[in-house]
Amino acid sequence: GPWNKDEITTADAIFVQRDLKLVKGFMPRFFKLFHTTVKQVDFSEVERARFIINDWVKKYTKGMISDLLDEGAVDELTRLVLVNALYFNGQWKTPFPESGTHHRLFHKSDGSTASVSMMAQTNKFNYAEFTTPDGHYYDILELPYHGDTLSMFIAAPYEKEVPLSALTNILDAQLISQWKRSMTRVVRLLVLPKFSLESEVDLRRPLENLGMTDMFRPNQADFTSISNQELLHVSQALQKVKIEVTESGTVASSSTGFVASARMAPEEIIMDRPFLFVVR
Repeated sequence: GPWNKDEITTADAIFVQRDLKLVKGFMPRFFKLFHTTVKQVDFSEVERARFIINDWVKKYTKGMISDLLDEGAVDELTRLVLVNALYFNGQWKTPFPESGTHHRLFHKSDGSTASVSMMAQTNKFNYAEFTTPDGHYYDILELPYHGDTLSMFIAAPYEKEVPLSALTNILDAQLISQWKRSMTRVVRLLVLPKFSLESEVDLRRPLENLGMTDMFRPNQADFTSISNQELLHVSQALQKVKIEVTESGTVASSSTGFVASARMAPEEIIMDRPFLFVVR
């Protein structure tokens, strides 16, 4: 409705080798779970199968991700591809005025600089200051989206010389909750780069670390509830994420203790160095 301009859509699909015999009852069970039908493709026509899957992803991410499966990601031995697509279009509760966007120097982690387009706005923000276990101060600021159900948290070490890994190495859900609980509303001038990034993650190792190992092993995987025609196993698990941040908001396709400080919080928060962002 008009009270919430944020748009989130998610879709799931399963692409199965056309002549693979599925266990009776699998198709209706899948439809009940995911509200979509099983899609049949011919993986012997490798490039055509890859195009069909990539085209489905492109449709459900509104064109943001057009090449989930790179060349070689599927082959004649592929029997099944399960895909999840997420599209998120978040409008800032308070957009950045376009007149405030100017080029500024951004200090990269290798010590070099680049001139980038940076947005600016002065507003009341939820803000907190923390220190890492080894004593580095960092600022956290919350940028709410229009519906007040999601926010982007932005964090960066106060000193440019401190690497961003000082934050990423300690980041977890508990720490983000601590940020949120400790925030107070203050007036700040926020300067933030417009940015777009895309990343691809192989989920095999994270899933194995969670104990999901058998499904990747041909001699141990058990997918007989899908098909008992052939021995099936998972060869790879991929996730591709793309995010764009502009004056109006965010478009995305896809997560220490508190130490009180007497240091004066900066009136300006200028993200002109590597920073961390989390949408939750």
